[in-house]
Amino acid sequence: MVYRKLPAGVQDVLPEECTLLNSLKDRLQSRFTRAGFRPVLSGALEYYDTYSEIANAVPQEKMFKMTDTDGKLLVLRPDMTLAIARIAATKLGDAPVRLSYFADKWDMQGAGSISSREIFQAGVECLGEEGALSDAQTVAFAIECLKETGLTGFTVDLGHVGYFKGILAGCGLSAADAERVRRFVNAKDSLNAERILRGAHVKESTLNTVLALPALFGGAEVLDRAEQLTENEEAREAVRHLKRVYGILCDMGYRDTVCFDLGAVRRLSYYSGIVFSGLLRELGAPVLSGGRYDRLADDFGKHIPAVGFAMGLKRILIALERQKKLPPAPLADVAVVCDEGEEGDAYRYYLTLLSEGKKVIFPPEYGEEAALRCKGKAKKVILIGKEGMEEL
Repeated sequence: MVYRKLPAGVQDVLPEECTLLNSLKDRLQSRFTRAGFRPVLSGALEYYDTYSEIANAVPQEKMFKMTDTDGKLLVLRPDMTLAIARIAATKLGDAPVRLSYFADKWDMQGAGSISSREIFQAGVECLGEEGALSDAQTVAFAIECLKETGLTGFTVDLGHVGYFKGILAGCGLSAADAERVRRFVNAKDSLNAERILRGAHVKESTLNTVLALPALFGGAEVLDRAEQLTENEEAREAVRHLKRVYGILCDMGYRDTVCFDLGAVRRLSYYSGIVFSGLLRELGAPVLSGGRYDRLADDFGKHIPAVGFAMGLKRILIALERQKKLPPAPLADVAVVCDEGEEGDAYRYYLTLLSEGKKVIFPPEYGEEAALRCKGKAKKVILIGKEGMEEL
């Protein structure tokens, strides 16, 4: 049977969209380079054990698996940040380094709505950095990168996994139950979160604080409310850290771009501190996601504090389209057309234009009618005939 369709969750990228993606990539690459980030790219194929036998294991049902010729199990890269943590721990020196990447990651389960199984990302990782200033710089750079794409009207929501961890400290919950509560809180499902907590006989004060998390979103006033809800020192320190980061961001000029959401709780084993997302009203999913993950490289033999973020490039294109901000298709600088018998002169002129850095089209057609068909495809149309060169 001949299959003419692709599997669910993957798409062909046609010329117009591919051109837009390449333009977006070029703009972001320039921004990354100017900011001192060095490019890196991991192998698309890795060993299954690399992601399944670590503390921050990727769920096996999310990974595309295949068998190598020697019988070892391989996967398509399921997480770029983990891949960079592996590279940093095993192949880079000890000095702080800032890395950037453009790469696909593959998610076996991402096959619905605007989700995808093949996700083209741009991202940065700041390795060997700690502290509120590093966190603030990373959030500020994320904002500037979103601006670079042409998006407007976005906000960046900040949270901190230490707040949730601190609230649950001493509750006696297993790691599995804590993760279940986290998922329910993140989904704003207070009923199921309460069911697990009551089953574990947690204190009423802890229960009330956890159930209050979904409402802890908004401006800076959220931080004062969050601090008043708990006496746990880890949770209160998380709030103080967010206040320090926010103060720096305000001083940088981002007061109106940043909000807070302490009910957006990410994976507790993966993230170690601040977390953030770039959100727009035109899209029902983040276009940017990041945070601090100081323990990821520990899985590969070296402790390297780190913070970074990733941007979903196809989601950004969807958002730009909905904001009616997609750039028009770019025109060639010159179209070169010739009459029969003038192919050599036309081709030499075409090569000269290319050597000058011009974008040139040279259609395999002759005459004035062919030249007129190039109108709208190039800024300038040149017809080379027996009488010489003419601009139409």
